[in-house]
Formats: sequence, structure tokens, C-alpha cells
Amino acid sequence: MATAIEFENISKQYRLGLVSTRTLSHDLNRWWTVNVRGKEDPYLRIGETNDRSVKGSSDYVWALKDIDFKVEQGDVVGIIGRNGAGKSTLLKLLSRVTAPTTGQIRARGRIGSLLEVGTGFHPEMTGRENIYMNGAILGMTRAEVSRKLDEIVDFSGCERYLDTPVKRYSSGMMVRLGFAVAAHLDPEILVVDEVLAVGDAEFQKKAIGKMKDVSQGEGRTVLFVSHNMASIKNLCQRGIVLNQGSVIYDGGVNDAVDFYTNSAFAESGNLYFEDLSQAPGNDSIRIRSISIEASDGKAIDMNSDIEVSLQFMNYKVGSMVDATFELRTVEDVIVFHQGKIISPNRDSVQGEYRVSFTIPAHLLNDGRYMMRIWFGENCRYLLWGTLEHAFEIAHAAEPGQQDNGHRPGVLHYGFDFKSELIR
Repeated sequence: MATAIEFENISKQYRLGLVSTRTLSHDLNRWWTVNVRGKEDPYLRIGETNDRSVKGSSDYVWALKDIDFKVEQGDVVGIIGRNGAGKSTLLKLLSRVTAPTTGQIRARGRIGSLLEVGTGFHPEMTGRENIYMNGAILGMTRAEVSRKLDEIVDFSGCERYLDTPVKRYSSGMMVRLGFAVAAHLDPEILVVDEVLAVGDAEFQKKAIGKMKDVSQGEGRTVLFVSHNMASIKNLCQRGIVLNQGSVIYDGGVNDAVDFYTNSAFAESGNLYFEDLSQAPGNDSIRIRSISIEASDGKAIDMNSDIEVSLQFMNYKVGSMVDATFELRTVEDVIVFHQGKIISPNRDSVQGEYRVSFTIPAHLLNDGRYMMRIWFGENCRYLLWGTLEHAFEIAHAAEPGQQDNGHRPGVLHYGFDFKSELIR
């Protein structure tokens, strides 16, 4: 089978907070060394791995380092890794949003990308106009796009708003139309980032089904980034695990998910970011710390109350800011999805907030869990799923009993049953 995508010695270096080197002396040194002397860029010899949790000694970081792999035509490949591992950077390089610092990317065919909400859309243009514009970018004629238009609109479910400027769309509507365009305008390679998480459950199921159709039925290639391991397993045949910009595992999707899950628990622990500029988040929210631990300070087991505490810096003033916690098993079963409105009277201030709650003892079975955190403002997303924190509940014996055992299911709660003879 023909090779659809080839990454050859791909690396991407950034200087934190800046474009280029942003100093005249550095830029002149780079230009003189590379263009006049014909030697290697001197700034490639410096730089650190992209570990967002620690303060570095260099302004230069490697978002990706020495990436080498091939993707065959018709393959569906899941890109897995923690936040900051380099997943989105890899897809941006493939989509030519940015260029690699070193190496070459070879791709055969047109690339349809959905990297973030509203990718490729002009906010002042209507949904219909954006569909035609995206088709033109992919090299399609107006007649070709017109043949696909009804199918795109039907799939997106946005027919009523088709002639409305997309700046008035909700984030969910934007994703629906964006995915419909990317999937239906016949790209040979479909690139999808975590953006589908913004859509509702019904649309996510629909989108996964469409990606299966284009890969299995039409022989197109799909690269899919997601933190949803069930979706990765359901859609992909192959998984690639990234960590700090490097490929640490490449193999069958089930083995890749197991490798990632095991490594996530091996590295798990309470997180604290002294330097907020290095903390996960954006210009609205920065997460200072997350801790999940037993109330008695010992290892978490089924007899423990589990204390969850989140500290974050809020930069949104005069808004209704909320934080939502979603607990999942490693099999991606949602245990709960609960939130707290921090400022119900739209009176948020710039400052550091703490949200905490307790998961009572005996509620959860022993096993491994992942906590994900979302932030919203006035019922719209500010930051979604950017932090995923792993923890494990150990098996334990209850006091006075030999062993309470592992019961089937997620919950371990003991109900107060009553029984009586009624006749």
C-alpha cells in the first residue's frame, strides 16, 4: 500500500513568548551562519524538552524532537499524549499552519484539517460562503462543492443558520459545520484534533462514524488526536504515544492505549506550578495546582474520603465563571460530571480561586481513574479538558472484616437494604 504521510527527522523549536529570536543580534547571527557560512543554525544546539510543569533555564524549547514515522494510505492513526506532549504541533506541521525547524514532511493528496473551533472560517462570512471558500482552498470547483452542499448541511445540522455569519454561531455549531466541511470535501487526508470534544454526545458519535466511513469505505487516511481513549480504540487501528515532543510508543491501538495509561499513572502526582506562565491554561484561566489525596494523608483506598482541590488564576472580570470536574474510568466510562459556578452573580474578579470537594469513602470501587477539568464563562467554554489528572484507588479490607472484595461496576457503595415478609 502507498505511503500517505511521511515524517522524516521532524523537529520544531520555539522561543518562549516570542516570534523568531526577537533580538537583532540573534537574527543576524542566525542569518550569517546559515545563509553566508552555510552551517547549521546555531540555535538548534540549545533548547530544552517541552516540560510545562517545571521552570527551565533556556528560553528555547523543543515542541517536537526527531519525529520519524510513516502512515500508509487508508490507515487511521490515533495520536495520544498528555497536554504539552506535541500532538497539536504535529498536526499543525502536517496542515502547514507552521513549518518544521528541521526535517521534511511528505504528504500525498489534499489535507482537510479541523484543529480548533472555526478552523479556516472567516467570521464575517456566512456558513454557506465558508463552505465554498474551504472547497476552493482544497482545490475544488464551485460545481463540485455545490454537489456536496446538501450532504454537508444535513450532516452539520445547521441548516437554519446556513446564511448567518459564523461569528454568531456557538462553539458547538462551529465544530459541527467545520467537521462536516472537512470530512465531505473529499480530502485524501483528514486531520482532526481534540476539537470534537466541544460537540455533544450525539454529534461525537456521528463524527466517529463518518471518520470510519471515509477511512474504511473510501480508503482515506485519518490522523486523530483525542484524550478520549474509547474513541481512539473505537476508530483507530494504530496508536502513537508522544511525550515531551518525542515518540515513545508506536504500535497497535490497544497496546498504545495501555502503554499511555500505565505511563500516566506512573507519572501521576499532585501538580503545582510556581510560575503561572508555565501552567496549563490560556489568557482567561491558568491552573495553579490540582491535588487528589486521601483525607488521612495515606494512600487512597476504598475506605478513604478523597479530597479534591483545584487552585486557578482567573483573569475574567465581571463574569459568571464555572469549573466542572469529570471523573472517568480508564475504560472511559463517565462516573460523574459535576460543576460549580464560582461567581453566580457575574461578579468574578482577577485573582486566585480555590475549588474543593470530597468524594466519600466506600463510594468508588478500587481501580484507576482520570479527572478532567473544564472552565466556562456565562455558559460558554473558556478552557476545556486541558488538564487530565490520574489517580488510583487501592483495594482495602474494611475494619472488622476479612476483605470487602472488588464488586462489579464503578461504584462500591453499600446501600441500606431493608427486607420484610409482606404476605
